[in-house]
Amino acid sequence: MIKSKEKSRILDFVINMVLGKVKSLTISFDCLNDSNVPVYSSGDTVSGRVNLEVTGEIRVKSLKIHARGHAKVRWTESRNAGSNTAYTQNYTEEVEYFNHKDILIGHERDDDNSEEGFNTIHSGRHEYAFSFELPQTPLATSFEGRHGSVRYWVKAELHRPWLLPVKLKKEFTVFEHIDINTPSLLSPQAGTKEKTLCCWFCTSGPISLSAKIERKGYTPGESIQIFAEIENCSSRVVVPKAAIYQTQAFYAKGKMKEVKQLVANLRGESLSSGKTETWNGKLLKIPPVSPSILDCSIIRVEYSLMVYVDIPGAMDLFLNLPLVIGTIPLHPFGSRTSSVSSQCSMNMNWLGLSLPERPEAPPSYAEVVTEEQRRNNLAPVSACDDFERALQGPLFAYIQEFRFLPPPLYSEIDPNPDQSADDRPSCPSR
Repeated sequence: MIKSKEKSRILDFVINMVLGKVKSLTISFDCLNDSNVPVYSSGDTVSGRVNLEVTGEIRVKSLKIHARGHAKVRWTESRNAGSNTAYTQNYTEEVEYFNHKDILIGHERDDDNSEEGFNTIHSGRHEYAFSFELPQTPLATSFEGRHGSVRYWVKAELHRPWLLPVKLKKEFTVFEHIDINTPSLLSPQAGTKEKTLCCWFCTSGPISLSAKIERKGYTPGESIQIFAEIENCSSRVVVPKAAIYQTQAFYAKGKMKEVKQLVANLRGESLSSGKTETWNGKLLKIPPVSPSILDCSIIRVEYSLMVYVDIPGAMDLFLNLPLVIGTIPLHPFGSRTSSVSSQCSMNMNWLGLSLPERPEAPPSYAEVVTEEQRRNNLAPVSACDDFERALQGPLFAYIQEFRFLPPPLYSEIDPNPDQSADDRPSCPSR
């Protein structure tokens, strides 16, 4: 009589030999970056491997992959239909960006359990490569929100005869890049508001707020420089503050569901009656947040900087300055240009900086090109081939002779006027 342990061992042997055993099924991506995180954009090729490890031989009908990207929105609302009747209204919407299927082993038919067409996989580890291209059209950035999401994933399915399929899904990230080095995102954002407090028949002085930031586009990790002036002519003690908000908007069946979340904030000093506070570039850092989503028809993610005055016992006075959180940071040249231009305009507006009355004269030629450099550059060029010998003609001699001659001396008065002052036309009266 066979003992129970031997029976179990024989049964395991039969299962491993006849049916086989799947030890692991995994998916790995060929990452395009150094951080080994699968991140892609529209038009990129997504490639990777399905890794299969088995103990003993197994028979396989097919090994498939299914890649999909879609945005999905869902929320519910309660409705009253009468005094004692209520029902729930579901709002759902979906946008599909791509749907790709491929067969790595076997055939497409899964309901055929005949012996024909089975593939035998031997014991050990096996890799099966896959590859597909994301659409060239804009894709929404991967996102997980309160009432919707944008997801991209690859699913592997291993089908064997008379057994349930083994399935595995793995997500990857897609960024629809937003370059903040565009003129619209480099333009300064500013605003001014004023509020007068009233209490019955008494009216206090106004509270005024002016705020400005150097540009509209930023990337996570950057700090926003806030230039603001708050004047409190009321009888109350107020507090200037600033905050970054994220607004998630979801659309389905003609309805919209909106969620607003605080991202970061700061607080200024309390401002008593008759006092003024000025922020000369107060910094508010942007934490790691999802980029703005502006091109999806059912999900929209936007940001704003709110600079406001907290007024006890009254509605706050606030300014909303729109922000766009991008993925491509500011280039050094763009940063310098934007910083210089915006800083100049800020100085003109906030600090009353004025231009000099008379421009300075440019440097003299001797300060730029020395006599030794001029002589060296006038030295004849040796002819090395027919082309260079052709350049030794009259035109080349003319260019060489006058190439390094000093420019005329700078003067605010034209030394060779074309016509006398009496002949010049007079400016029309304004």
